[in-house]
Amino acid sequence: MGNREFVYDKKDNPGCAETACPAYLTVCLTLCLAVILSLCLTLIDGARRNGARLEAECIADIGLQSIMAEYHRELMKQYNLFAIDSSYGTRACGKANTEAHLSRYLTKNLSYDDIFLSEFLYGDFLALELKQAELKKVSILTDGAGAVFRKRAVEAVKADIGLDLLGELQNWMQTIEVNGLEEGKEEQRKQELDGQIGGWVSEYDGKVIEIEEGEWETVSLRNPTDGLEAKKRLGILKLVLEEETELSPNALYTGNLIMNRMAQNQVNRGNMGYETETGQVVEKFVFQEYLLQYMGRYGQEYEEDALRYQIEYLVAGKESDVENLRSVANRLCVLREAANAMYLMNDKTKRAEIKIAAGLVCTMIFLPELTPLLEGAILLAWAYAESVYDVKSLLSGGKIPLLKDGDSWHYSLSTALAGELQDKAQEGSGLGYKDYLRLFMMFTDIDTLTARAMNMVEADIRKTPGNTTFRLDGCFDALEACIQIGSRHGFQYEITRQKSYD
Repeated sequence: MGNREFVYDKKDNPGCAETACPAYLTVCLTLCLAVILSLCLTLIDGARRNGARLEAECIADIGLQSIMAEYHRELMKQYNLFAIDSSYGTRACGKANTEAHLSRYLTKNLSYDDIFLSEFLYGDFLALELKQAELKKVSILTDGAGAVFRKRAVEAVKADIGLDLLGELQNWMQTIEVNGLEEGKEEQRKQELDGQIGGWVSEYDGKVIEIEEGEWETVSLRNPTDGLEAKKRLGILKLVLEEETELSPNALYTGNLIMNRMAQNQVNRGNMGYETETGQVVEKFVFQEYLLQYMGRYGQEYEEDALRYQIEYLVAGKESDVENLRSVANRLCVLREAANAMYLMNDKTKRAEIKIAAGLVCTMIFLPELTPLLEGAILLAWAYAESVYDVKSLLSGGKIPLLKDGDSWHYSLSTALAGELQDKAQEGSGLGYKDYLRLFMMFTDIDTLTARAMNMVEADIRKTPGNTTFRLDGCFDALEACIQIGSRHGFQYEITRQKSYD
């Protein structure tokens, strides 16, 4: 048989062509839709995962910002310091309290419960929930023996403090150190001279001596500075303050304050690193300017504070206002006495006055060998009398130069030896009481100054309502949190963030 060729013509069977084309199209679309559906599901899952990550990070940041917003209001109001009080007004402080607050904020932000009819109108596409919120690291204000506290105090005022005064302050300190104005040698020397003069008094007072042949006279020997010494025994505050001056009765119990807890190693410690200012002198200067700005002192008291003479407490460290003021006044008197004695030693006119006065006394009692002792005693007595006036002037708001000259000298020799020290203070020029406090703080060890300052902060905050158990070693300055947020769809995120008040 021969080969036969068949030729298909759709005109011969039109129904077959119409049936075959949709079948091919169905198979093609089925294959395509499977790929497209897989792609869509992948994109949806990716969107879910990325959206969940974004939401988790946003919620973590919002939660931590909420924690940082819980800074202690009184600490900020009184001392311009930002820190989280981890006790939240309770007796217990620690990371657990802050972690609980953080967990509450995170859980609330992850929830849809506050959306109206959310249960019926919305589906939870991300289905996120908090797994864990933990504070890995914290920085506490008292870390580094108060270095963190000091750093924050410096930052609070650094922009407003000029360093011109620092140069002057360093010059004043150099003058004091070079001349030994705080060594108190003058008072010791005066006591030695009085002791030697006393020996002469006990030996010659009332003794009958022969003046000339056949002429006898009874010696009446007295130390010409005895009147001033009697005044000195009244105490410095009696001499430099007016009788009607009312002193603060406030006292401070330091047994439960931070300085004592630090000494007994009973403070909370953070585990974050901290940096201090590179220039220690500059840091100390700015820190003490912060203290002068936010703490009271004599002449600028704050009634609501635990102590009214707070700067005096930082310098002296006593537990009562009166004792702190007395200590500072005595220290001022010692410094001024040394400076005044140095001036008298170098002033030829006043040295001549002293020599004449001593020579006159010794001539009258026929004991010329006593002259050098009396000269020294009279010079130191005169210097002390002038120092009483200086301290009185400083406490009343006047100014006294560190080293005096003839124009700034006040008492005459006769007035000083008579002990007539009731002169009213004058305004004067030079250094004010605040400047001398600056000097005393600069001479105070920085760690001691910081610890006493933290004592004052704790004591002041505890006087405010709801803060009777406030502790600086419970105040977080910075923190690092590890937050784990999971989804019911099977994925989980771990977010680590650091926050501080920088």
